[in-house]
Amino acid sequence: MEKHISVLLNESISSLNLKENSIVVDCTLGYGGHSSNILERIKKGYLFAFDQDSEAIRHSTSRLKEIGTNFTIIKSNFVNLKEELAKLNIFKVDAILFDLGVSSPQLDEKERGFSFHEDAPLDMRMDRESTLTAYDVVNSYSKEELVRIFTDYGEDKFARNIANKIIEYRNTKNIETTLELVEIIKTAVPMKFRLDKHPARQIFQAIRIEVNHELDVLESALKQALELLNVGGRVVVITFHSLEDRIVKRYFKEKTEIDSKIKGLPNIPDEYLPDFKLVYNKAILPSTKELDDNPRSRSAKLRVIERIK
Repeated sequence: MEKHISVLLNESISSLNLKENSIVVDCTLGYGGHSSNILERIKKGYLFAFDQDSEAIRHSTSRLKEIGTNFTIIKSNFVNLKEELAKLNIFKVDAILFDLGVSSPQLDEKERGFSFHEDAPLDMRMDRESTLTAYDVVNSYSKEELVRIFTDYGEDKFARNIANKIIEYRNTKNIETTLELVEIIKTAVPMKFRLDKHPARQIFQAIRIEVNHELDVLESALKQALELLNVGGRVVVITFHSLEDRIVKRYFKEKTEIDSKIKGLPNIPDEYLPDFKLVYNKAILPSTKELDDNPRSRSAKLRVIERIK
């Protein structure tokens, strides 16, 4: 298994503003890159980590045990954040991290079907126990449903062409594998656009988001995360595409702005001031060195919000 390199590792850990006794939630455990760094810094605190992937949980459990025992791994989607923590009598925490990228080992295990470079069955499930797969999306969605997800989640200008080609191909046989799908996509995209970037990149992203309900889950989880924060607590989010970043940016802005009706008043009563502040006004991006060392970090953006009252 290829080693997973955590993106924006130093920036995200320092932004969490950890103390020795912090109660921390890593909503995206993955292969434990961020979690192991967190655990090293909270000797008297506690870490709760969420993941749906049994393989990632197995790997990370042994990695974290080498550092300490003050952690609990929860096998669940982070959309169940408050509910799962409530089962453990946890109602307030000091720091929450979301790293929304697909982990390198998931991409590199070709049988998972996330990669458009490797031939594999169409799968793309983060949680292998869930029922909807990429195969179902590609072979059973109507043309209009395909156009919608390719447009909304892939922001692909050839969405309709690609959906038409998939439907046309499906009339003869089902689409079974990733590279079979890649070849169909290529026939729908003009040659000059294929030279610029891989024509399947945005379509694979769109299907993955649909299979895992990623954007709906994110909106709900952000709301829960902010409700869980103690005063002085922070939520740090690393996104990897503009759709996710837009959701995070919009939600954080909404939570940190003064109501426009009273914004200009000289003395605004405390109860009308926001409960949160942005830690950085702009997203933090990977350094040039990180981009050189890890090309997968190229689209990453980090945003941070803090509860101030």
